[in-house]
Amino acid sequence: MEKVKIDEIELVLSHPDQQKRSWIGQEELMEQILACWLVVAPEDLPLCPRLVGKPGMGKTTLAMAAAARLEKPVYIYQCTMDTRPEDLIITPVLAESGKIQYHASSLVTAAIRGGIAVLDEANRMSEKSWASLAPLLDHRRYVESIVAGVKIHAHPDFRCCVTMNDDASTYEVPDYITSRLQPMIQLEFPEREEEMAILRYNLPFAPEEILNLTLDFLQRSHEARLDYSIRDGLSIARYALKIRNYHSRERKFPWKDTFQKAVKQTLGEDALDIKKRSSQINRQHLTNLAFLEDFFTSEKDWMDGNEETE
Repeated sequence: MEKVKIDEIELVLSHPDQQKRSWIGQEELMEQILACWLVVAPEDLPLCPRLVGKPGMGKTTLAMAAAARLEKPVYIYQCTMDTRPEDLIITPVLAESGKIQYHASSLVTAAIRGGIAVLDEANRMSEKSWASLAPLLDHRRYVESIVAGVKIHAHPDFRCCVTMNDDASTYEVPDYITSRLQPMIQLEFPEREEEMAILRYNLPFAPEEILNLTLDFLQRSHEARLDYSIRDGLSIARYALKIRNYHSRERKFPWKDTFQKAVKQTLGEDALDIKKRSSQINRQHLTNLAFLEDFFTSEKDWMDGNEETE
């Protein structure tokens, strides 16, 4: 275990993530995050961008690949709705000796070592957890641990970004935190050539038939504004390959049959009927809009808010 002492308090540091990731296509996104982390003058400070997109779009991969291009260690913290402020900073742990050890989180370790911290799925955290990070995310660049009684200043090389899922399972991020997580880098679905390159990179052992079937399915889904991501496509293709390798009888049928079976078991029975699935989602969206409109009784209410008039 690697340890450091700050103000006479010994901290046990976390380990960086050793997995190397590459970023394929959409180079403008890579340029945006690297520009955020650039310091252009001695008085300048790096920005902490938020990477926003649907689940499975590659937000964490982008952050890890950006860290790799800078040849910096990357520390990933997986945020959840149960994340407590002390989890993000320093956690007391009872050691074998019976003494209390203070373990620095991956975020704080990155701040001490001058690495790159990625708060993954950060908008699953509560406002209370966000509040503990406010001084680290602005010009002060430090965090305070009430548990250990220590203030930790970030290394000049410390960089940070957060990933946020654009779906209904997340919390609203407080405005005072959003103002510290600028700018927003929005991830969109890749173009056809880029998506095929991603599939080939992740599945170099897959035959062309399964790659083409997966690509066509994903591109049709994107056109229909469905949320099926490249991660879904990789799961489908991997499962189809495993079915063909495990069951010899599957190899008697065309690849298309195996692929369709993999889609149904991965995404559900309706997933193959892209037109029907798209219609279902659009109807739900319209239902939600109608529900919202119930709060407004006239055009004036819509413009002025739902205030009662005499």
